[in-house]
Amino acid sequence: MIALDGVSKRYGSQTVLDDVTLTLGDEGVTALIGANGAGKSTLFGLVGRLIRADAGTIEIDGMNAAETRSHELAKILAVLRQDNHIAARLTVQDLVEFGRFPHSRGRLTLDDRVQIDRAIDYLDLHSLRERFLDELSGGQRQRAFIAMVLAQDTKYILLDEPLNNLDLKHMAEIMKLVRRMADELGRRVIIVLHDINFAATYADRIVAMRSGRVVADAPATDIMRPEILEEVYATAVDVRTIDGQQIALYYS
Repeated sequence: MIALDGVSKRYGSQTVLDDVTLTLGDEGVTALIGANGAGKSTLFGLVGRLIRADAGTIEIDGMNAAETRSHELAKILAVLRQDNHIAARLTVQDLVEFGRFPHSRGRLTLDDRVQIDRAIDYLDLHSLRERFLDELSGGQRQRAFIAMVLAQDTKYILLDEPLNNLDLKHMAEIMKLVRRMADELGRRVIIVLHDINFAATYADRIVAMRSGRVVADAPATDIMRPEILEEVYATAVDVRTIDGQQIALYYS
């Protein structure tokens, strides 16, 4: 379990995360939603130890995230950031091998290679494993990055806006993949999303944020209510059921 207790983050006089107490990682897929500036990516960064909290504590399976050594934490928690600054002239194989670094420390073992091959096969990247990242489409590149975190073989996987810059087809493919990873491999995925409809379709639980606070935390079906979504997004929202799926419609 990932447990946040009274966690806050400030930049100067601006509070971007305000006294958040929350548990994550009990369900297969948990989506963090909210408008720009709601605090989603800040919460993500704090859990992934990309930034440090100004107050409160974060524990991951009983380990204090601020005090645990990075290579130990990386054995249970994999993080895929929104902005990945990795050299484009790496091959898919090279990239996925990075996922084994917490285990191999740069010296790949037979088990490391098995995990790498499994991740590449699971993401259907076998035919692309020798291709350079800058030769791939956006959807293929994102699958390669997800293969990297999957090869890390962790209980928890954090994905920050993995649908950015993808077309509708590839957005759906990535979300189906996230759902499969949770159902078939038992991973606990925490994913930051802008699109509430993708969250409602593929997540078990939605944590809705606004102005650095959690305003709703419930199963996805319970979040899909106009009064909740209007509070989250500060705009008029209608929710309709189409072919058994709840869909949010936004109005200016």
